[in-house]
Amino acid sequence: MKLQPAPGWVPAGERVYAIGDIHGCAERLRTLHGLIAADLAARPAKATLIHLGDYVDKGPDPAGVLAHLVAGDPVPGCLTVSLAGNHEALLLGALVGEPLALADFLAWGGRETLASYGFDPEAGPAAWDAAFPDAHRRWLEQRPMTYRLGGYFFTHAGIRPGVPLDRQDARDLTGIRQSFLASEADHGVVVVHGHTAALSVTVRANRIGLDTAAWSGGPLSCAVLEGEVLGLLEG
Repeated sequence: MKLQPAPGWVPAGERVYAIGDIHGCAERLRTLHGLIAADLAARPAKATLIHLGDYVDKGPDPAGVLAHLVAGDPVPGCLTVSLAGNHEALLLGALVGEPLALADFLAWGGRETLASYGFDPEAGPAAWDAAFPDAHRRWLEQRPMTYRLGGYFFTHAGIRPGVPLDRQDARDLTGIRQSFLASEADHGVVVVHGHTAALSVTVRANRIGLDTAAWSGGPLSCAVLEGEVLGLLEG
C-alpha cells in the first residue's frame, strides 16, 4: 500500500479505515473488509472501521450489504462505526409512505433495493414495510450522523462552512454539496466524506472525498489513516 502525507492526524498507535459510499455493492464490500483484515493482521494497531453511509440503492445487492453489516463487526479487532447517509433516510421514509421520500427513493435507485429484497415495486409502501426485516430497520434507525477522531471529522456528505461542528444541520451532514466542496476554509478538522462521486479519491487540505461510484463501475474506496499519513485500499 502506497502512503502519502495526510491533511489530518490520527492519535499514535491508532488507525482508521474509512469506506466511501457502498450503494448495494455487497461483494465488493466483503472483499474490502477482507483486505482490511489482512492489513490489520500484518500491521496490528488499535483500529476503527468507519462506513460513511449510503448502503442501499443503485447497486445490485442492498439487502446483502445490510445483512452483512447487521450481523456484527465485519472485521475482527476493529471498532465499527457505520454512519447515516441520505439514501438510508429515503428508504425509511419510503417504507412509511412519506410522499417526498417515496418519490426520491424510486427516482434515485430505490428500485434496486426493492428488487434485492424480492419486493414488488407496484405493491406499495405498506406491503414493503410489513415485509422489511425488523433487524435491518432497527440498524438503519440507529445510525449516527458524525464521528470524530484526532484531526478528522467523519460524516456522509460534509459540513456547512462557518457553522460550528456541534451545530451542523442533519440535512447538510447527509446532503450538502457545492458550498462545502468548493470551500477552502479551515474547518478546524479535516472532513472525511462521501456523497459526491468522483473518478478517484479526492484529497484536499480540508477534506477527503471517498465516493468513487462503486455502483457504476468505479472502485469501492477505503482511506487508511494513521499518524499523519494516508494509504488507500480498493474493493
